[in-house]
Amino acid sequence: MVRITNAVASKRRKKRLRKAAKGFWGDRKNHLRVTKSAVMKAEAYATEHRKLRKRDFRSLWIVRIGIASRVCGISYSAFIAGLRKIGCDLNRKVLSEMAVHDWDAFSQLAQQAKAAIGL
Repeated sequence: MVRITNAVASKRRKKRLRKAAKGFWGDRKNHLRVTKSAVMKAEAYATEHRKLRKRDFRSLWIVRIGIASRVCGISYSAFIAGLRKIGCDLNRKVLSEMAVHDWDAFSQLAQQAKAAIGL
């Protein structure tokens, strides 16, 4: 009987692993057993950090808005409360961009928010 090897499939598996480990340093790209665990760990971190990136950006936006609203003479929490009272539905990303790139519009919003909460 002919000896059956699984050469094509195993070579494809190894090739896929090595391609995923491209750029890894040392044994993590050369030795199959180490490469396998390194790639699995990297994929796990990638998944986690995709979630964390959203959190990081939101905190960056909040910091930007907080600093800009302080310059306008109102705290971040009061600014957000004032925006809610006047019915402004802008999200934090847009408010942050306004604070950085369109200062006049942001300061007008801050003045409206101050007026809405009575400051």
